[in-house]
Amino acid sequence: MKFSIIVPVYNRPDEVDELLESLGSQTLKDFEVVIVEDGSQVPCKDVCDKYANILDLRYYFKENSGPGQSRNYGVERAKGEYVIILDSDAVAPVGFLQAVDDELKRQPSDAWGGPDAAHESFTDIQKAISYAMTSFFTTGGIRGGKKQLDKFYPRSFNMGVRREVYLALGGFSPLRFSKMSLYGEDIDFSIRIYKGGYSCRLFPEAWVWHKRRTDFKKFWRQVYNSGIARINLWRKYPEALKPVHALPSVFTIGVAGLIVLAPFTKCWSLALLALFALLIFLDSSIRSKSAKVGCLSVVASFVQLIGYGVGFLESWWTNCVVKRG
Repeated sequence: MKFSIIVPVYNRPDEVDELLESLGSQTLKDFEVVIVEDGSQVPCKDVCDKYANILDLRYYFKENSGPGQSRNYGVERAKGEYVIILDSDAVAPVGFLQAVDDELKRQPSDAWGGPDAAHESFTDIQKAISYAMTSFFTTGGIRGGKKQLDKFYPRSFNMGVRREVYLALGGFSPLRFSKMSLYGEDIDFSIRIYKGGYSCRLFPEAWVWHKRRTDFKKFWRQVYNSGIARINLWRKYPEALKPVHALPSVFTIGVAGLIVLAPFTKCWSLALLALFALLIFLDSSIRSKSAKVGCLSVVASFVQLIGYGVGFLESWWTNCVVKRG
Protein backbone atom coordinates (compact mmCIF):
# COMPACT_ATOMS: atom_id res chain seq x y z
CA MET A 1 0.00 0.00 0.00
CA LYS A 2 1.35 3.40 -0.94
CA PHE A 3 -0.55 5.94 1.21
CA SER A 4 -1.99 5.98 4.72
CA ILE A 5 -4.14 9.00 5.56
CA ILE A 6 -4.03 9.80 9.29
CA VAL A 7 -6.80 11.94 10.79
CA PRO A 8 -6.93 12.88 14.49
CA VAL A 9 -10.46 13.73 15.62
CA TYR A 10 -11.89 15.49 18.65
CA ASN A 11 -15.67 16.00 18.79
CA ARG A 12 -16.00 16.56 15.02
CA PRO A 13 -18.31 13.84 13.57
CA ASP A 14 -19.89 16.17 10.97
CA GLU A 15 -16.49 17.28 9.67
CA VAL A 16 -15.27 13.69 9.50
CA ASP A 17 -18.32 12.79 7.42
CA GLU A 18 -17.42 15.44 4.83
CA LEU A 19 -13.77 14.44 4.77
CA LEU A 20 -14.51 10.73 4.35
CA GLU A 21 -17.01 11.45 1.60
CA SER A 22 -14.33 13.38 -0.29
CA LEU A 23 -11.78 10.59 0.21
CA GLY A 24 -14.27 8.06 -1.13
CA SER A 25 -14.33 10.01 -4.40
CA GLN A 26 -10.57 10.03 -5.01
CA THR A 27 -9.44 9.00 -8.48
CA LEU A 28 -6.41 7.20 -7.00
CA LYS A 29 -7.48 4.26 -4.81
CA ASP A 30 -4.24 2.88 -3.35
CA PHE A 31 -4.68 4.20 0.19
CA GLU A 32 -6.07 3.51 3.63
CA VAL A 33 -7.63 5.87 6.17
CA VAL A 34 -6.76 5.74 9.88
CA ILE A 35 -9.12 7.70 12.12
CA VAL A 36 -7.86 8.33 15.66
CA GLU A 37 -10.57 9.51 18.06
CA ASP A 38 -8.76 11.54 20.71
CA GLY A 39 -11.01 10.94 23.72
CA SER A 40 -14.04 12.68 22.18
CA GLN A 41 -17.30 13.09 24.05
CA VAL A 42 -19.06 13.10 20.67
CA PRO A 43 -17.41 10.21 18.78
CA CYS A 44 -17.49 9.65 15.03
CA LYS A 45 -17.63 5.82 15.12
CA ASP A 46 -21.08 5.73 13.48
CA VAL A 47 -19.87 8.06 10.75
CA CYS A 48 -16.87 5.82 10.07
CA ASP A 49 -19.11 2.75 9.90
CA LYS A 50 -20.98 4.41 7.00
CA TYR A 51 -17.83 4.23 4.89
CA ALA A 52 -16.70 0.72 5.89
CA ASN A 53 -17.59 -0.68 2.46
CA ILE A 54 -16.31 2.34 0.54
CA LEU A 55 -12.89 2.96 2.09
CA ASP A 56 -10.11 0.84 3.57
CA LEU A 57 -10.75 2.46 6.94
CA ARG A 58 -9.70 1.72 10.50
CA TYR A 59 -11.06 3.51 13.55
CA TYR A 60 -9.29 3.81 16.92
CA PHE A 61 -10.46 5.39 20.16
CA LYS A 62 -7.86 6.49 22.74
CA GLU A 63 -7.58 8.74 25.77
CA ASN A 64 -7.18 12.43 25.03
CA SER A 65 -3.56 13.47 24.47
CA GLY A 66 -3.79 16.15 21.79
CA PRO A 67 -3.59 16.01 18.00
CA GLY A 68 0.17 15.46 17.71
CA GLN A 69 0.26 12.34 19.84
CA SER A 70 -2.90 11.08 18.15
CA ARG A 71 -1.18 11.40 14.77
CA ASN A 72 1.78 9.41 16.14
CA TYR A 73 -0.66 6.76 17.40
CA GLY A 74 -2.16 6.46 13.93
CA VAL A 75 1.18 6.35 12.10
CA GLU A 76 2.38 3.52 14.35
CA ARG A 77 -0.59 1.47 13.10
CA ALA A 78 -0.41 2.56 9.47
CA LYS A 79 0.62 0.27 6.62
CA GLY A 80 1.42 2.70 3.82
CA GLU A 81 4.83 3.65 2.47
CA TYR A 82 3.85 7.30 2.94
CA VAL A 83 1.63 8.83 5.62
CA ILE A 84 -0.51 11.85 4.82
CA ILE A 85 -1.64 13.94 7.79
CA LEU A 86 -4.96 15.73 7.36
CA ASP A 87 -7.03 17.70 9.85
CA SER A 88 -10.63 16.60 10.33
CA ASP A 89 -11.84 19.97 9.01
CA ALA A 90 -10.19 19.43 5.62
CA VAL A 91 -11.96 18.30 2.45
CA ALA A 92 -9.99 16.76 -0.42
CA PRO A 93 -10.79 17.48 -4.07
CA VAL A 94 -11.14 14.38 -6.24
CA GLY A 95 -7.62 14.70 -7.66
CA PHE A 96 -5.82 15.32 -4.36
CA LEU A 97 -4.08 11.94 -4.00
CA GLN A 98 -3.33 11.76 -7.71
CA ALA A 99 -1.60 15.13 -7.44
CA VAL A 100 0.52 13.82 -4.55
CA ASP A 101 1.41 10.68 -6.51
CA ASP A 102 2.28 12.68 -9.62
CA GLU A 103 4.64 14.95 -7.64
CA LEU A 104 6.39 11.98 -6.01
CA LYS A 105 6.92 10.37 -9.42
CA ARG A 106 8.19 13.63 -10.88
CA GLN A 107 10.63 14.28 -8.03
CA PRO A 108 10.78 11.94 -5.00
CA SER A 109 10.65 13.64 -1.60
CA ASP A 110 10.88 12.48 2.00
CA ALA A 111 8.27 15.00 3.15
CA TRP A 112 5.98 17.60 1.68
CA GLY A 113 3.09 19.90 2.35
CA GLY A 114 0.22 21.22 0.29
CA PRO A 115 -1.66 24.53 0.32
CA ASP A 116 -5.28 25.11 1.24
CA ALA A 117 -8.20 27.00 -0.25
CA ALA A 118 -11.69 28.16 0.69
CA HIS A 119 -14.60 26.25 -0.84
CA GLU A 120 -17.46 28.26 -2.30
CA SER A 121 -19.77 26.74 0.34
CA PHE A 122 -17.74 28.25 3.21
CA THR A 123 -19.20 31.18 5.12
CA ASP A 124 -18.02 34.67 4.20
CA ILE A 125 -16.07 34.87 7.46
CA GLN A 126 -14.33 31.56 6.72
CA LYS A 127 -13.41 32.84 3.26
CA ALA A 128 -12.07 36.06 4.76
CA ILE A 129 -10.02 34.17 7.35
CA SER A 130 -8.71 31.87 4.63
CA TYR A 131 -7.61 34.95 2.68
CA ALA A 132 -5.83 36.41 5.72
CA MET A 133 -3.98 33.14 6.35
CA THR A 134 -2.84 32.63 2.76
CA SER A 135 -2.41 36.08 1.21
CA PHE A 136 1.09 37.27 0.34
CA PHE A 137 0.15 40.66 1.84
CA THR A 138 -0.42 39.17 5.30
CA THR A 139 1.81 36.09 5.59
CA GLY A 140 4.42 36.58 2.90
CA GLY A 141 3.24 33.35 1.31
CA ILE A 142 4.90 31.22 3.99
CA ARG A 143 1.77 29.06 4.38
CA GLY A 144 1.84 27.49 0.96
CA GLY A 145 2.24 30.18 -1.65
CA LYS A 146 4.51 29.61 -4.62
CA LYS A 147 6.30 32.89 -3.86
CA GLN A 148 7.64 32.83 -0.31
CA LEU A 149 9.74 34.97 1.97
CA ASP A 150 10.95 31.94 3.93
CA LYS A 151 11.67 28.24 3.54
CA PHE A 152 8.51 26.17 3.18
CA TYR A 153 7.42 24.33 6.32
CA PRO A 154 4.57 21.81 5.92
CA ARG A 155 1.56 22.35 8.17
CA SER A 156 -0.33 19.57 9.87
CA PHE A 157 -3.64 20.23 8.13
CA ASN A 158 -2.07 18.86 4.90
CA MET A 159 1.37 17.27 5.07
CA GLY A 160 2.96 14.01 4.01
CA VAL A 161 6.02 12.10 5.19
CA ARG A 162 7.65 8.87 4.18
CA ARG A 163 6.61 6.54 7.02
CA GLU A 164 10.14 5.35 7.85
CA VAL A 165 11.27 8.99 8.10
CA TYR A 166 8.32 9.82 10.37
CA LEU A 167 9.18 6.93 12.72
CA ALA A 168 12.92 7.69 12.64
CA LEU A 169 12.21 11.27 13.80
CA GLY A 170 9.72 10.19 16.45
CA GLY A 171 6.83 12.05 14.86
CA PHE A 172 5.22 15.02 16.57
CA SER A 173 6.81 16.23 19.79
CA PRO A 174 4.91 16.04 23.12
CA LEU A 175 6.25 19.49 24.02
CA ARG A 176 3.84 22.42 24.25
CA PHE A 177 4.87 25.54 22.37
CA SER A 178 1.91 27.75 23.34
CA LYS A 179 -0.95 27.94 25.83
CA MET A 180 -2.78 25.46 23.59
CA SER A 181 -0.75 22.38 22.69
CA LEU A 182 -1.70 22.21 19.00
CA TYR A 183 0.20 25.36 17.97
CA GLY A 184 3.81 25.08 16.89
CA GLU A 185 4.15 21.30 16.92
CA ASP A 186 3.95 21.03 13.12
CA ILE A 187 6.71 23.63 12.69
CA ASP A 188 8.81 21.76 15.24
CA PHE A 189 8.36 18.56 13.24
CA SER A 190 9.15 20.31 9.96
CA ILE A 191 12.34 21.78 11.42
CA ARG A 192 13.43 18.33 12.57
CA ILE A 193 12.79 16.98 9.05
CA TYR A 194 15.16 19.57 7.60
CA LYS A 195 17.74 19.15 10.38
CA GLY A 196 17.66 15.39 9.77
CA GLY A 197 18.87 16.00 6.23
CA TYR A 198 15.65 14.84 4.59
CA SER A 199 14.16 16.41 1.48
CA CYS A 200 11.02 18.48 1.95
CA ARG A 201 9.10 20.72 -0.44
CA LEU A 202 5.76 22.21 -1.43
CA PHE A 203 3.39 20.19 -3.63
CA PRO A 204 1.45 23.14 -5.09
CA GLU A 205 -1.25 21.06 -6.78
CA ALA A 206 -1.92 18.83 -3.75
CA TRP A 207 -4.26 21.30 -2.05
CA VAL A 208 -7.28 20.81 0.17
CA TRP A 209 -10.25 22.88 1.18
CA HIS A 210 -9.63 23.82 4.81
CA LYS A 211 -12.42 25.00 7.08
CA ARG A 212 -10.85 27.62 9.27
CA ARG A 213 -12.31 29.35 12.33
CA THR A 214 -15.95 30.41 12.11
CA ASP A 215 -15.66 33.72 13.97
CA PHE A 216 -13.04 36.37 14.65
CA LYS A 217 -12.81 35.64 18.38
CA LYS A 218 -11.69 32.05 17.73
CA PHE A 219 -9.41 33.28 14.96
CA TRP A 220 -7.75 35.76 17.34
CA ARG A 221 -7.09 32.96 19.83
CA GLN A 222 -5.54 30.85 17.06
CA VAL A 223 -3.12 33.48 15.77
CA TYR A 224 -2.32 34.75 19.27
CA ASN A 225 -1.19 31.26 20.27
CA SER A 226 0.77 30.95 17.02
CA GLY A 227 2.69 34.11 17.96
CA ILE A 228 3.51 32.65 21.36
CA ALA A 229 4.60 29.38 19.76
CA ARG A 230 7.03 31.13 17.41
CA ILE A 231 9.11 32.54 20.28
CA ASN A 232 9.16 29.17 22.05
CA LEU A 233 10.24 27.49 18.82
CA TRP A 234 13.01 30.08 18.50
CA ARG A 235 14.25 29.23 21.99
CA LYS A 236 14.58 25.59 20.91
CA TYR A 237 15.75 26.28 17.35
CA PRO A 238 17.48 29.67 16.90
CA GLU A 239 17.26 29.24 13.12
CA ALA A 240 13.45 29.04 13.34
CA LEU A 241 13.10 32.81 13.70
CA LYS A 242 13.42 34.80 10.49
CA PRO A 243 12.70 38.50 9.82
CA VAL A 244 9.39 37.59 8.19
CA HIS A 245 8.16 36.14 11.51
CA ALA A 246 8.68 39.45 13.26
CA LEU A 247 6.72 41.46 10.70
CA PRO A 248 3.33 41.07 12.47
CA SER A 249 4.82 42.46 15.69
CA VAL A 250 6.34 45.37 13.74
CA PHE A 251 2.93 45.92 12.16
CA THR A 252 1.27 45.83 15.60
CA ILE A 253 3.67 48.40 17.04
CA GLY A 254 3.27 50.50 13.90
CA VAL A 255 -0.53 50.49 14.14
CA ALA A 256 -0.35 51.54 17.79
CA GLY A 257 2.11 54.30 16.92
CA LEU A 258 0.01 55.63 14.04
CA ILE A 259 -3.07 55.75 16.27
CA VAL A 260 -1.17 57.63 19.00
CA LEU A 261 0.18 60.09 16.43
CA ALA A 262 -3.19 60.65 14.78
CA PRO A 263 -4.21 63.72 16.91
CA PHE A 264 -0.86 65.39 16.18
CA THR A 265 -0.95 64.78 12.41
CA LYS A 266 -4.57 65.73 11.80
CA CYS A 267 -5.21 61.98 11.30
CA TRP A 268 -2.91 61.86 8.26
CA SER A 269 -0.99 59.05 9.91
CA LEU A 270 -4.13 56.91 9.66
CA ALA A 271 -3.97 57.26 5.87
CA LEU A 272 -1.31 54.55 5.82
CA LEU A 273 -3.66 52.14 7.58
CA ALA A 274 -6.46 53.11 5.22
CA LEU A 275 -4.20 52.46 2.23
CA PHE A 276 -3.29 49.00 3.52
CA ALA A 277 -6.96 48.24 4.19
CA LEU A 278 -7.86 49.36 0.67
CA LEU A 279 -5.20 47.08 -0.80
CA ILE A 280 -6.56 44.11 1.15
CA PHE A 281 -10.14 44.96 0.21
CA LEU A 282 -9.40 45.20 -3.51
CA ASP A 283 -7.25 42.08 -3.68
CA SER A 284 -9.68 39.94 -1.69
CA SER A 285 -12.75 41.27 -3.51
CA ILE A 286 -11.21 40.44 -6.87
CA ARG A 287 -10.12 36.97 -5.78
CA SER A 288 -13.42 36.08 -4.10
CA LYS A 289 -15.62 38.10 -6.48
CA SER A 290 -17.38 39.48 -3.42
CA ALA A 291 -17.14 42.95 -1.89
CA LYS A 292 -18.52 41.56 1.37
CA VAL A 293 -15.71 39.04 1.62
CA GLY A 294 -13.33 41.88 0.75
CA CYS A 295 -14.61 43.95 3.72
CA LEU A 296 -14.41 40.97 6.07
CA SER A 297 -10.91 40.23 4.81
CA VAL A 298 -9.79 43.65 6.04
CA VAL A 299 -10.99 42.74 9.53
CA ALA A 300 -9.49 39.25 9.30
CA SER A 301 -6.14 40.60 8.14
CA PHE A 302 -5.88 43.06 11.05
CA VAL A 303 -6.91 40.28 13.47
CA GLN A 304 -4.34 37.94 11.95
CA LEU A 305 -1.45 40.40 12.06
CA ILE A 306 -2.20 42.06 15.40
CA GLY A 307 -3.24 38.83 17.14
CA TYR A 308 -0.04 37.12 16.09
CA GLY A 309 1.97 40.26 16.89
CA VAL A 310 0.54 40.55 20.40
CA GLY A 311 1.25 36.86 21.15
CA PHE A 312 4.76 37.19 19.73
CA LEU A 313 5.56 40.34 21.74
CA GLU A 314 4.03 38.99 24.95
CA SER A 315 5.99 35.74 24.69
CA TRP A 316 9.20 37.62 23.83
CA TRP A 317 8.76 39.93 26.83
CA THR A 318 7.91 37.09 29.22
CA ASN A 319 10.58 34.64 28.08
CA CYS A 320 13.42 36.84 26.86
CA VAL A 321 13.22 40.04 28.88
CA VAL A 322 11.80 39.27 32.33
CA LYS A 323 12.58 35.54 31.86
CA ARG A 324 9.43 34.17 33.47
CA GLY A 325 8.83 31.55 30.74
